[in-house]
Amino acid sequence: MPTLGEVVGLVHGWYPPETAEDWDAVGLAAGDPEAGVRRILLAVDPVQPVAREAADWDADLLLTHHPLFLRGVHGVAQTTPKGRTLATLTRAGCGLLTAHTNADHGHPGVSDAIARALGLRDVRPVRATGTPLDKIVVFTPLGDAERVRAALAGAGAGHVGDYDTVSYSVAGEGRFRPLDGADPTVGTVGELEVTDELRIEAVLPRSRRAEVVRAVLAAHSYEEVAYDVIELADPATATTGAGRVGEVDETTLGQFADQVAGALPATPRGVLVGGAPERVVRRVALMGGAGDSLLPEAATSGADVYVTSDLRHHLAGEFLEQGGPSLIDVSHWAAEWTWLPELAVRLGHALGDTVEVRVSSICTDVWQTRR
Repeated sequence: MPTLGEVVGLVHGWYPPETAEDWDAVGLAAGDPEAGVRRILLAVDPVQPVAREAADWDADLLLTHHPLFLRGVHGVAQTTPKGRTLATLTRAGCGLLTAHTNADHGHPGVSDAIARALGLRDVRPVRATGTPLDKIVVFTPLGDAERVRAALAGAGAGHVGDYDTVSYSVAGEGRFRPLDGADPTVGTVGELEVTDELRIEAVLPRSRRAEVVRAVLAAHSYEEVAYDVIELADPATATTGAGRVGEVDETTLGQFADQVAGALPATPRGVLVGGAPERVVRRVALMGGAGDSLLPEAATSGADVYVTSDLRHHLAGEFLEQGGPSLIDVSHWAAEWTWLPELAVRLGHALGDTVEVRVSSICTDVWQTRR
């Protein structure tokens, strides 16, 4: 049986907390990391009906998309909705874990699940993100090569996907003349020296630049070390980031809206459409949750329609007036719910038969009836 801490580590490996937006509040909100986990309930919203479902099922962990404490609070008394939710979970011995914008940006994450539900192909982020990378190039004598490679790896360089200690080397020739005051490792003061050297290259997270350079300098035997640090451009093939854009079989806006309505869980609010129903649709952009922030990128993505939730009246109206993509506004809860069954499968594969995973059966969409 895994511990709560081990499950948290697994989820954070898929959706690193540092990839969440600065304003977000993700991670473990309640629970003992040493406690065992037998049952995990998945839901979009950490609200009282879902907390009661977790308690009634004897779940050890409620994993939600939305945070319980997105903004600071001064107490969790049971006179408040948040206090009642937390008290229900605590009395039942159930932890609470949130993966929000880190799961939105992740791959495969929330936006990918929505894209699959809507039938998009050749999917890529609307606003790509990822860890900014540098490349360090260092020139070393042959005798220093292994020590320098080890220093690079130890300081955080050379991690590419599922590989570490990744580097590239090419042989060359170094030339220099030590001057008065020098204490050369190789060569003689006043005489031109020619020596065999290696050019060693490795990529590194930009945040680790200072540590990697210090490690290289400490491992190198030369008095003056020749090295370059090159900032790399963001890769065009990035798979993580906000929103998704992809292709669909040619259809019309009206027909695609019907397809969206059929693909998402039904809610009383239905699907709202802004634009001419006969407009041709070949490319679709989308974003789970409130998508106002991605309107500028959606406009330049080449999409014929942008699917999201909670669009504000004036922004949506101005967007349509500018002649960009049409708009489809769907239930916030329904769109993001599509991620939960995929997450359940992923957790099941990772945790095996020792943990039972269930998707909450409760619709927590705010709009419950329609007149």
